[in-house]
Amino acid sequence: MTKNPKRKPRIGFDSGPAGGWGSAKSVSEVLIREHVPLSGAALLAQQNKPEGYMCVSCAWAKPAKTHPLEFCENGAKATAWEVTSRRADRDFFAAHTLTELESWRDHDLEEQGRLTHPMRWDAGTDKYAPVTWDDAFAEIGRELRAILPEKAEFYTSGRASLETSYMYQLMARIYGSNNLPDSSNMCHESSSVGLPESIGASVGTAILSDFQNCDCIFYIAQNVGTSSPRLLHDLQDAVDRGVKVVTINLLREPGLERFINPQAPSEMLTGKETPISSNYYQVRSGGDIAAMFGIAKALIEADDALHVARVSKVSGSDDVPEDPSNAAAFAFAASVAAADNKHVLDHDFIQTHTAGFEEFAAAARTYEWCELERVSGLTRREMMEAARVYAASDAVLMVYGMGLTQQLMGVENVHMVANLALLRGNVGKPGANICAVRGHSNVQGQRTVGITEKPGLVPLDKLKELYQFEPPRWEGHTTVDACKSIIEGETKAFVSLGGNFLRAAPETEAMEAAWRKLRLTVQIATKLNRSHVIHGEIAYLLPCLGRIEIDEQASGPQAVSMESSVAHFHGSRGKTKPASPELLSEPAIVAGIAKATLTEGRVPWDRWVDDYSLIRNAIEETYPETFKDFNRRLFQPGGIPRPLPARERKWVTKSGKANFLTPGRLFPDLPEEAFADDVLHLASLRSNDQFNTTIYGYSDRFRGVDGTRQVVFMNRKDIVRLGFGAGDVVDLTTAIDTQTRRAVKGFRIVGYDIPEGCCAAYYPETNPLFPLSHHSPKAKTPSYKLLPVRFSPSTELPFN
Repeated sequence: MTKNPKRKPRIGFDSGPAGGWGSAKSVSEVLIREHVPLSGAALLAQQNKPEGYMCVSCAWAKPAKTHPLEFCENGAKATAWEVTSRRADRDFFAAHTLTELESWRDHDLEEQGRLTHPMRWDAGTDKYAPVTWDDAFAEIGRELRAILPEKAEFYTSGRASLETSYMYQLMARIYGSNNLPDSSNMCHESSSVGLPESIGASVGTAILSDFQNCDCIFYIAQNVGTSSPRLLHDLQDAVDRGVKVVTINLLREPGLERFINPQAPSEMLTGKETPISSNYYQVRSGGDIAAMFGIAKALIEADDALHVARVSKVSGSDDVPEDPSNAAAFAFAASVAAADNKHVLDHDFIQTHTAGFEEFAAAARTYEWCELERVSGLTRREMMEAARVYAASDAVLMVYGMGLTQQLMGVENVHMVANLALLRGNVGKPGANICAVRGHSNVQGQRTVGITEKPGLVPLDKLKELYQFEPPRWEGHTTVDACKSIIEGETKAFVSLGGNFLRAAPETEAMEAAWRKLRLTVQIATKLNRSHVIHGEIAYLLPCLGRIEIDEQASGPQAVSMESSVAHFHGSRGKTKPASPELLSEPAIVAGIAKATLTEGRVPWDRWVDDYSLIRNAIEETYPETFKDFNRRLFQPGGIPRPLPARERKWVTKSGKANFLTPGRLFPDLPEEAFADDVLHLASLRSNDQFNTTIYGYSDRFRGVDGTRQVVFMNRKDIVRLGFGAGDVVDLTTAIDTQTRRAVKGFRIVGYDIPEGCCAAYYPETNPLFPLSHHSPKAKTPSYKLLPVRFSPSTELPFN
């Protein structure tokens, strides 16, 4: 039966700073709850350390010189969650039908512990029953061979290693499919599309040393305290040496305001806090482009004023502003001149390295301040203040996250980050670069080794030469494409390398109904989740080793690798005994399916499983410039840097330069009903007690919520205006695409510091609200950070 949180909900308490005793207490609690207080603590001492294992949670970098403890609160939770002593074994599955398990909540399913045996769904009993590995591989192979490659999906979550990912994409392509949707489609695909268009790199250009060399950080739409807490060390070090941190974010988040380092005894004993943000600007949902245009407008018009006053001795042909008497622009220009700066913009850089500046500058000049204020939610004073900080800094680091990318205009948001950086040459010099903070621990690296639906991003001719097969050349499915194909009944098979696809994807109700009609579902996983208990006609649950576990193969214990958010490759070695002797490694499972399925191609699957260094040799042979001396440098302190021409101001774009790309509008083109008086714009977000779809517990101490996840954060004025009170229980209904009713029920209202007209609630509980069509047109990333919703009194009480 479904379990409820043990604690009565508490809402509205003071969260305190990020880190500190709250973090220490949380780590202790999860180690005890998962029955690993001693072994778990010993493992954490090796997390993100040389010759240790890479965290299975976020993708933040492993430094060359590590801290005494190189893990964060959420990383500790992820480790405890994986090495738990709990087991979802044969007896568990014998006791529960899948129909029963469908009624269990996300946390309760995973809390049962590690999977121990390969399982096949038995239609007669509606239970998972044990099966041998050989029988599983044989039937999966038969089924896949009977299905057209265009009708099979090969999904990856973000934690599979580079070695496994390379094998997986190769298996799919030899099979004949480019349908390789992955978790990146749902988070940073806007970066993968937008950054190449702007600067010719598919990832951010920043490295860890940039945090040591910058004199200003613009931190945009990323909640460091929840999503990547180890980054707080880099922010704290920067602040301690006088770096200004300018934060642009929807909500007030404690991790972006104040921090106590749990590894600093003096701070823990005295309660000394480090204030993180020097300037904090709360932008409305979808208002980021307008906010960044406002900052750009202030910079450009101040530079115009200097030019007119003949203070600026620069190249180029800046237009004279339409209103030379603009007092604010001239005051800004005067402050720049008083600081002995000769210009606001870096015209030498713009002229030498960029294209499209004049069009972008003209657009910035054209927008009226009143319009920028209305759309962004910021005042003119705030945008000009941010511009002054920017103009006074020599090396600015641009950091951003999924608050920008998971929007209808996510690609344009990324373009605007690049535009701001290019205005003052803040790409390709020490301390001045773009840092796209990725989510899961190898989501970026999977793309690097071929997990992509776009054949143009993969060296297909090289794969053809190496493995003697004809690769498919057609464009495959993104996550959104895969969902559409599943709902329409076109897809017949879904193979998932990790993840919880049904909970991560939008359009939940239609997806779950269509999922049951799939001919084949294959799930490679460590723990049970909802995508396993809802299933196809033939369903397999294949348990794999976790990254933290010792992976013993014919040649001895194996190491694997992954890529961090700052484009460095790191080795990782498992350190603990496997949860079950029946587990296979991810490479072994992929090889088993491949051998049972494929009828062409020459791949040494068995040799690769025996010795993962041979897989790394194959990766290097396929991508020689990116993975030079891969095996030799695998455990190089600080990681192996990925070559990025943009870091050297070499622009791999059609123009041969970095491009100013001008968005065509400030805000998405939503239907009129999206702006009705009774509509708020919803952003979904994580709690302090989760990572992606994994729910560790029911606490979000950073937002003053404990014992529940069924809450919606609202501006207090909106609560009153809409006729509700704090604590009222409401249903949320999607306010667009209303021919299909989409609703979630029983959410408790919480008054919060969020701009008027906006609200926020937890992911994935609110995913049923999001239409499949509600995504970025270019990146096809679901717009999880902007959805118009309505509220109504609920007849359904929260479950807790």
